[in-house]
Amino acid sequence: MQMFLYDTTLRDGAQREGISFSVEDKLKLARELDSIGFHYIEGGLPGSNPKDAEFFQRARHERFAIARLAAIGSTRHANMRPEDDVQIQALVAAQTPVVTLMGKSSALHVEKVLETTPDENLRMIAESVALFKRLGKAVVYNAEHFFDGARIDAGYALATVTAAANAGADWIVLCDTNGGALPDEVTRQVQLVRQHLEHLPTIKFGFHGHDDGGLALANALAAVQAGCVQVQGAVNGYGERCGIVDLIPLVATLQMKRGYTCVSAAQLRRLSELSHFVAAVANLQPDDYAPYVGRSAFAHKSGLHVTAMARLEESYQHIDPRLVGNTSRVLVSELAGSRNVRTRAEELGLKLDGSEKLVLARVKELESQGFQFEAAEGSFEMLVRRSAADYRAPFELLDFTVIVEKRGEREVQAQATVKVRVGDEVMHTAAEGDGPVNALDRAIRKALLPHYPQLDAVKLIDYKVRIIDEHRGTAARPQVLILSARGDERWSTVGCSHNIIEASYQALWDSLELPLLRSAVLQ
Repeated sequence: MQMFLYDTTLRDGAQREGISFSVEDKLKLARELDSIGFHYIEGGLPGSNPKDAEFFQRARHERFAIARLAAIGSTRHANMRPEDDVQIQALVAAQTPVVTLMGKSSALHVEKVLETTPDENLRMIAESVALFKRLGKAVVYNAEHFFDGARIDAGYALATVTAAANAGADWIVLCDTNGGALPDEVTRQVQLVRQHLEHLPTIKFGFHGHDDGGLALANALAAVQAGCVQVQGAVNGYGERCGIVDLIPLVATLQMKRGYTCVSAAQLRRLSELSHFVAAVANLQPDDYAPYVGRSAFAHKSGLHVTAMARLEESYQHIDPRLVGNTSRVLVSELAGSRNVRTRAEELGLKLDGSEKLVLARVKELESQGFQFEAAEGSFEMLVRRSAADYRAPFELLDFTVIVEKRGEREVQAQATVKVRVGDEVMHTAAEGDGPVNALDRAIRKALLPHYPQLDAVKLIDYKVRIIDEHRGTAARPQVLILSARGDERWSTVGCSHNIIEASYQALWDSLELPLLRSAVLQ
């Protein structure tokens, strides 16, 4: 069965705290959503702000392969003709093939928010829908607060959707606007509405749900099982308050586990790409723990799990991650087993030659001291390389001194002195920096560059500090994570000590030695 995906990222997503899409952003997102196979794209409220009005004006020149563009707005105001309502006319001016109308299903909202009568609200719904049907538009009627309204007055809630259906609405979408409905309640109400409108066989049904109770996806699946063939939601679940139905796991679950047709297999493989693309446009970090598409969605840390997966890959994975454009990852930590170490080393192109237990013991020892290797694959790689019988260090950092001083009105100054051995040569170098870590990095490089000029291409691009035992206040141990780069190549290294400079020194050492070993400069 075909499932119709109605995307609200451009409107609901923009209502999330911290997100603000430009017109260019919205056009870029619309093109991407169309390419992934979504059937409806809701562009916004053309009567609410100049940005949305401009978007619809520019979107007229876009040629979407699959998606139909929708403009959304409320039914007409009370005691006013639709032709005289400015907001209704803004929807007309948007010139979209689809118009989505929001109407009140709750008697409480009608009386307290709209401040009108129940009968007038029914006329507002019917006349607004009828106007757009006369204009040849496909009309999606969003029954706002439907589930809350049904609890207050079930008969009136049904009367509101009946008014929309009798006026010619193509879709009746039941909205859990406050996000407080439960799956069994959704199932029951969808079934009741379908039975009530069964005399209108052309009507199709949909669901729109918020995630305030943490049940948006579960409620959407319940609605589909009860007969809805449209679900409204946003990529990554972006939306007001706690967000709305996340279309990423919805699509994957319906298509892979329920047998619905949502998108093509090739488009399904782009779900991870889509999730990251939308996060980037929204200027948000992708959620590493997002179902199906998160970086950690198929990351395996337990030694027991990794051992089982070596025998049967699906033993600890509910799907093949490649089907949604993701990949499995094996993590190494104090919870790992020898299989984790061997598998991770093989992923890095390294052979352990029976030293798995030695490396694992070292990982556990260091993690007990505050190191963490899950996010520091560079330092783990160094452990593996240093365990090899033929390992030969390209350099050795013997000692360091760092001085930070502030005198009078002068800016704070930092200077580092290091002693470094390369082969039989021992060098003392000093350098100043913008801070103690920068000074230390410059002093080490100053000693190494004459011997290894290729290190000039290695850049430190990120530096993070995390406190391990924060209950000790200023005596707590800091963990330092350094991200380094050489062209498109990236690697992370870690250090941990009671002294933040020493922790930085440890992470810097790994970050500079690793590229030399990878380049096999000693061979």
